[in-house]
Amino acid sequence: MAFHIEVATGRQHARSFNLTEEELRRTVLDPWLAGRAVLLGDRKWTREDGELKVLEGPELSNQDLAFSQGWANAQRSSTDVTATVLGTAAERQRASRGPAAIVVHTDSAVQTVADIVSGHATESVPIEEARERIDARDPSLAAVILVVQKD
Repeated sequence: MAFHIEVATGRQHARSFNLTEEELRRTVLDPWLAGRAVLLGDRKWTREDGELKVLEGPELSNQDLAFSQGWANAQRSSTDVTATVLGTAAERQRASRGPAAIVVHTDSAVQTVADIVSGHATESVPIEEARERIDARDPSLAAVILVVQKD
């Protein structure tokens, strides 16, 4: 199966046909969801510029694309999967993000840690366990704080 896309606003539109799943993710979905511009046709498009539509269906031949009939042929033979692919891509982006890492440079590491954790339930864990939780993208892990004492 192939993906066919359209970005449209008012009377302007740009289309691309026969994208692989990887091409769709890399060149359209990831930048679109991150708020970056997508280069399509002779223009850069963002979510603020227009609406994205993604169709999934058979690959279109040159004959199917001739005489500006590509989008009509794609619509006839494909399924609109816009919501599904955007939802999946957004979930993948959320899951791939690790916790925030915060580095604090201080003259007194002990005092800084005491100030940070004051009034909160805390636990000390071996660095290996922390690394495993970070690498496993533990969803309960929101931030890692590294306190570095100045010389």
